[in-house]
Amino acid sequence: MAGRPRLDQIDAMRPVKQVGVVATHVLIFFAPSWGYVTANAALLLLHVSREAFFFISACMLTYAYMDLQRTGLRRFYWRRCVSVVIPYLCWTLIYFFWGMRGSGYGSVSGGFAHLGHLLITGYWQLYFLLVVMQFYLVYPLVLALLKRTRGHHGLVLAVTAAAQLGISIVTHWNLLPTVLITYAQENALSYVLFLIGGAIVAFHLQDVDRWLRANPPLVLGLTLIAAIFAEVVYYLAQYGVTTVLGSGSDPFQPSVIPFNIGAIACGYLLGVALVQPWRSQRVRAWVRSGSNNAYGIYLSQFLFITYLRDRNWSRLNEVISWPVVTVVTVVIVYACAVLLTSLLARTPLAVPLTGRPQVPWSTPIPRQWRARPAAPHAARPVPAESILPEPATLAGPTDNQNGT
Repeated sequence: MAGRPRLDQIDAMRPVKQVGVVATHVLIFFAPSWGYVTANAALLLLHVSREAFFFISACMLTYAYMDLQRTGLRRFYWRRCVSVVIPYLCWTLIYFFWGMRGSGYGSVSGGFAHLGHLLITGYWQLYFLLVVMQFYLVYPLVLALLKRTRGHHGLVLAVTAAAQLGISIVTHWNLLPTVLITYAQENALSYVLFLIGGAIVAFHLQDVDRWLRANPPLVLGLTLIAAIFAEVVYYLAQYGVTTVLGSGSDPFQPSVIPFNIGAIACGYLLGVALVQPWRSQRVRAWVRSGSNNAYGIYLSQFLFITYLRDRNWSRLNEVISWPVVTVVTVVIVYACAVLLTSLLARTPLAVPLTGRPQVPWSTPIPRQWRARPAAPHAARPVPAESILPEPATLAGPTDNQNGT
């Protein structure tokens, strides 16, 4: 089977998406109490980074494994273990020991109980990987369903959208058992539209790509309208007018679903713009480097966020405008995570800690940053052993992955 083309535009989406992830957590940790209304309004929209993560993961997994057969399941699940399960376990342990600074966990039994809790629920951002693992488990069934319903994917998508709306309503309004509300973000069903929708888009990627490239003003306009609608709902609830449509910055409220869809489409268009052939070689190289480091940024960001928190970084809000502090903090955390990922990628622990194959220490400048001639978009081959969990590329039907 001939290799499929590399999706450079998806590569370009990853570092942008990770900026959103880091910004979300920076706001949660460092926004001052006097700015919570504005901060929560921003969080309402920034939460799209999680839906984008799951959409891209499902879409690119399906793109890479659309021809998965029963005989390939063993290798499929081994690859998933290497790309997601092992990094999840490694970073859970890292954050467990990182959390022992200062007071620790009180006792040995308390420490083991806390570690067990982290493994089950995920340390802060690591729950993303728990959701992806759940999708991996049922992926063969999802693939079989989508193959059986070829020609009716519009209906499947409509049913999935209705399910997403219903799940968001009962979750946001606490109409489910307490345990399901408490662990909603770790439940793959909470993102069913973006997981199943991403898989459906993979089946029609050329058509979707063509339509998006032909309609940027429409996509941008509808996304802006959806963002305004979500913010109006937020402020109506915030100032006591009505909470019927939603309230707070809860990522599961129905009012934000249209914006999430539009924002993902806009992210794709931004990725397309960043990899245009007329872009400078340097820009294209930085985009590639950002993509390669994106998974490591996602995994390691809380080392720096919690370090700054423990150093009372938020006190800067008393002397500097807090939005400025937020932007500066995002830059610092992002840059530190890139540096750490680049260093870890040059060690034997590159795969479990960054999701990247090990790269040599031959130069302090990452190879991807060097200027090089741009290859044609649709013909550039992909390394056969790239093993990160969001495959933007593939060299064959079973073995190519790229990081988130």
